[in-house]
Amino acid sequence: MAIKFQYNKTSLQGIEKQLKMRLRTLPTIKNKESALRMEVKRAKDEAKELAQKLEDQIKAYEKMAALWNEFEPSLITVQDVRLSTQKLAGIRVPALDGVDFATRPFSLFNSPKWYMDGVSLLETLAKTGVEHEFCIMKINLLEHARKKTTQKVNLFEKVQIPGFADAIRKIKRFMEDEENLSKSSQKIMKSKQIETE
Repeated sequence: MAIKFQYNKTSLQGIEKQLKMRLRTLPTIKNKESALRMEVKRAKDEAKELAQKLEDQIKAYEKMAALWNEFEPSLITVQDVRLSTQKLAGIRVPALDGVDFATRPFSLFNSPKWYMDGVSLLETLAKTGVEHEFCIMKINLLEHARKKTTQKVNLFEKVQIPGFADAIRKIKRFMEDEENLSKSSQKIMKSKQIETE
């Protein structure tokens, strides 16, 4: 990205202002990037724990797999997933407040005794699954924001700040050269005036 400038004081002042602004905001953006890295790492660890928890819960009830053939899956449904938003490192991400389930009434006398335990087990499994999905969604949002912030840091550090510094150096050199030419032409004019007198 080439920085457009003119060889005058106004352009020099504008570029110096841009450079100062970027130098001032660069530490803030770097802090945001490191905070996002930490949040992404924390969310990935949480997702890994939830996946393991879900797997462990499923394994704990594998021995009862034959009983699940008798269970009616339509007995329990997810009625509502309560959400809120929270800010993590300046990024709005969804937060899971809770999961509401609707249980269809069933006869306690005509159905097996373990149906109540089955319903609560399914609620637990579904809640863990929903938490895991939200965690993955949060990771994706945070990862996207982290990538954007990293791009901005790299743009500032590797392109804009060196470009503005280079432009300032070129303008100053040009202005010094012009001043030196002006002084030397004045000396020549003065020496010619002295010779003519």
